[in-house]
Amino acid sequence: MEEVVSFHHVHKTYKNFLLRDVSFSVKKGFITGFIGPNGAGKTTTIKLMLDLVKPDSGEINLFNQTYQSNREEIKQRVGVVFSEHHLYQHLTIEKMKKVVSNFYSKWDDDRFEHYLKQFNLRPDQKIGQLSKGMGMKLSIAIALSHHADLIVLDEPTSALDPISRREILQLLMDVIQDEEKAVFFSTHITTDLEQIADYILFLHNGTVLLHDEKDAILDQHFIVRGATDLLDSDTRKLFLQVKETSFGFEALTNQASLVRRLMGDEVVMEKASLEEIMVYTIGDGSEIR
Repeated sequence: MEEVVSFHHVHKTYKNFLLRDVSFSVKKGFITGFIGPNGAGKTTTIKLMLDLVKPDSGEINLFNQTYQSNREEIKQRVGVVFSEHHLYQHLTIEKMKKVVSNFYSKWDDDRFEHYLKQFNLRPDQKIGQLSKGMGMKLSIAIALSHHADLIVLDEPTSALDPISRREILQLLMDVIQDEEKAVFFSTHITTDLEQIADYILFLHNGTVLLHDEKDAILDQHFIVRGATDLLDSDTRKLFLQVKETSFGFEALTNQASLVRRLMGDEVVMEKASLEEIMVYTIGDGSEIR
């Protein structure tokens, strides 16, 4: 499978933060979901991907090129949607389109008008009068209207109502149907990724904890519940994190078959959600020990 984005042993140091040895790829024809708690390094990773900051070491390639070798071509092939849009508030949508379209050689007026109609946006509306959700829809319309091969989205659905969120998720699924584009989707709404993502990248404290097919991750991780007297120094090793209460224990495991063999009917097991995998993996020790 062709890699649209690849990070190879990338490091980036700030005063109080270090992105450490980050390696991953974003594949053409698929949606990669990007998760992690606040402060994990997600924003830094996106800025590195977009050449907004430079790595201290390592290599970043987009479309098998580096920004140093062909920055302008790469920029033409990337569409970006940030959590807060940076469009001119005093302009109408039509005038904003005229500004933005000058930057892209493949700008498509017909496609833009299609998305405006789909999102119930009017060309004569002033951007400053749009709600946060409608402003996000406009940003998405712009990102999709110049035939970008990579769509990078940072929290695109956080300001949207459930109906609009579903509309955007379906749109992203439609975008990759021709298998020629890639979507990199950063969000805290893990249920969105459970619906549409093909791959998951999980970052914590500047380090990649998981990078695999979504279905493989969900198939490997289970929540286990049982009595605390089942826990000892050996059985604890079966779990990535254990949460104990007066009623028993709840734990995350990626060794489901071994837990079943050793504990059998004495425990209840169910597949973990992405949110549960994230919360248990980064437990702070105050509740999970």
